[in-house]
Amino acid sequence: MSAPTIESADLVWMDGDQPFSSRFDDVYFSRESGLDETRHVFLTHNRLSERWSSLSAGEHFCIAETGFGTGLNFLAAWQLWETCAPPDTFLHFVSTEKYPLSRPDLQRALAIWPELDGLSAELLTQYQDLTPGWQHFSFAGGRVTLTLLIGDLFDTLPQLDAAVDAWFLDGFAPARNPDMWQPALYQRMAELSRPGATVATFTSVGDVRRGLIAAGFAMQKVKGFGRKREMLCGQLEHMAEQRWQAPWYARPKPAEERSAVIVGAGLAGCSTAHALARRGWQITVIERLPEVAGAASGNPQGILYCKLSPHHPPLSRFIQSSYQYSLRLLQRELEPGEGRWQPCGVLQLGSDEKEQTRQLGLANQGYPHSFLNAVDATQASALAGVEVHHPGLFFPSGGWVSPPALCRRLLDHPNIQVHTTTAVAELRRGNDQWHILDDSGNCLLSSRTVILCGAHETARFEQTRHLTLKPIRGQITHLPADTLSSQLKTVLCADGYVSPARQGEHHLGASFRFDRLDLDPSDEENQHNLQLLQDLSPELHQHFSTTPPQGARVGLRCTAPDYLPLLGPVLEPDQFLEQYTVLGKDASQQPAGPPPWQQGLYVNTAHGSRGLISAPLSGELIAAWLNDEPLPLPRDLSEAVHPSRFLLRQLVRGSRSKQQNPTRSTQQ
Repeated sequence: MSAPTIESADLVWMDGDQPFSSRFDDVYFSRESGLDETRHVFLTHNRLSERWSSLSAGEHFCIAETGFGTGLNFLAAWQLWETCAPPDTFLHFVSTEKYPLSRPDLQRALAIWPELDGLSAELLTQYQDLTPGWQHFSFAGGRVTLTLLIGDLFDTLPQLDAAVDAWFLDGFAPARNPDMWQPALYQRMAELSRPGATVATFTSVGDVRRGLIAAGFAMQKVKGFGRKREMLCGQLEHMAEQRWQAPWYARPKPAEERSAVIVGAGLAGCSTAHALARRGWQITVIERLPEVAGAASGNPQGILYCKLSPHHPPLSRFIQSSYQYSLRLLQRELEPGEGRWQPCGVLQLGSDEKEQTRQLGLANQGYPHSFLNAVDATQASALAGVEVHHPGLFFPSGGWVSPPALCRRLLDHPNIQVHTTTAVAELRRGNDQWHILDDSGNCLLSSRTVILCGAHETARFEQTRHLTLKPIRGQITHLPADTLSSQLKTVLCADGYVSPARQGEHHLGASFRFDRLDLDPSDEENQHNLQLLQDLSPELHQHFSTTPPQGARVGLRCTAPDYLPLLGPVLEPDQFLEQYTVLGKDASQQPAGPPPWQQGLYVNTAHGSRGLISAPLSGELIAAWLNDEPLPLPRDLSEAVHPSRFLLRQLVRGSRSKQQNPTRSTQQ
């Protein structure tokens, strides 16, 4: 995938505090009446108050907007939601934005509206300078989510997976921004809409009205706001013809009751439990070990390590969105200090020419300085507090986290119960429920929904044995902090990493071993880790070369062959291979019909060494699948991490093999 263009809003401030776009030669809103205009155009003419007041417990409502701008429409909708929606209901706001505001500009623009100060503060707490792609936010204890699609809407909306109830057709005026107001936009709006979805817009331009009518909306002119004589509002009258979608990536039937059992209390399981509990689900977490985060998620310090590619393959784009969501979750849920986490920054050092070339490619893509910036060795040494010999990339918002502390915080919710020292031996389906059995065949629990988050052990159940998961041993080394080593102020990463001191210890890692899977620490791997320190800081390497380690810890990472996690619903493999056997003959076929889901069975696993970054957003993705919400990732990425991908590849490989070896396949 080509590198995205990163462009921020080009603002001029009129009369001191009025944001004006020099790119579009237009105001973002009227200083005197912008909030009232939002309420008139978008809230009133989408009939939001009456629709929200009649929602039932557990219902979700989705608004989609073209042009986030200053966030004024979002905040006004959120404010109204707080006043008239029943407490156990959920608002999802999806908005596109090609030219996002910087955080200082957003703060300055929203200061005009003091009645929104409380909500604005919550938004600004999580809002940092944005990078391209999907940016997901969670507010109000999980009742309100915001997903920003950063980029050209003709690139982002085709990747949106959502069922929209109301449209805010906003943006700069058609005369100022004609490239946006196109029939392709109106058609995509219709495709994404639920039956009866509404639309409202400030303009009454004839081309816009005719375009929306052609797409299936029944439109009418009504009185505009203030001096604007007319505006448009309407409702979807004719459903758009839906494009073919691969059924093995389609949504299963939504859950009928909001309760689930989660197997595994590491980062994946705790993140999933947290995401669902905030949506009103009753969650039971089962953990085989005596403590939460007792396996691979139990290291004292984990690193918020955001390694990206300048070519932006799926893994890199997934990491980028996940990293930024993890930072928001940490800012929201976990106070820094006291050994919990520290946003001390992360320095990724270019220890060889290949790595320096990768880093230069990223640095030249115009990322916000607050996200990453290139530094030379002198600058890196000043940031680190110790001497380093390589240039690198500095991620100012990164740092280290205690995974056990985060897991405990994520489980601290009244809707979550945790059972430790409880091993699950078997899953058995019966009476529309999953029965969870122990080694003796006794039923521990029953539930319509089960989510397996047990790393490589996820594949030991009969229902998930087809998933390709690989355990990889990793050992970290504990080093005693002293006066010199405590000068290290930021995380250093290259082939390994070393953390600033936490409670008198540095943590250095990590080994990758494929030849053994036991959990006994080895001196050999301690020495391997100490050698990694040479590329990070020769000064620290020399300092610790005569200091014996204070201990070590071993865990088993879990990875998939493509290094992406497995997130989503699980198919019945034999039925899938039989039902879609046509793909084994011709991979270009587009079969229809519902796939053979193992109803209510989901997985969240294979996070490798990136669980701190990937698990929180993965929990949000699982929650979106279960609640029929807008997915917090673009469709191509949700498919790239979908468990069905390996069964599909198995069939397609068979097709390609037959095409390449026709004689052999005929003989067989």
